[in-house]
Amino acid sequence: MPGYFRWICPVRSIGAFLFLQLFSISLSAEELQASPVPDAYVARAQFTTAVVNREPVDQVVKLDAQATRIFFFTDLRNLQGRTVTHRWEFDGQIVSGVDFEVGGPRWRVYSAKSLNPGESGKWTVFVVDESGWPLHASIFEHGEIAK
Repeated sequence: MPGYFRWICPVRSIGAFLFLQLFSISLSAEELQASPVPDAYVARAQFTTAVVNREPVDQVVKLDAQATRIFFFTDLRNLQGRTVTHRWEFDGQIVSGVDFEVGGPRWRVYSAKSLNPGESGKWTVFVVDESGWPLHASIFEHGEIAK
């Protein structure tokens, strides 16, 4: 019997240690999965004057006051089955939101905004998932451009 206890006690200790290690790894994995978008991201995002064949034709950072329309393009990855929103903001106020149902692992979407002459200033579009988790933000300026 004494040999049995000498052998079994270390095995029990090792078993308890391994159990605790597995339990702690399990918690870490759960914490990672709790993140609303652990592997999802926005591969590309840009303002543009037009979208042709689901691709932006140019990149806009500043837009002349005479321009009355702008598009926001995003290339989304690993968001299939989720809803993503382009949330347009002007002067910190939400002006509009455009929802998209993402249908695949790579999904390109765009939204458009009509601009009024009185809406000169900085515009921001936030790309958010259905939980409100921000995935990306981009800014452009509309109005008189210094020469």
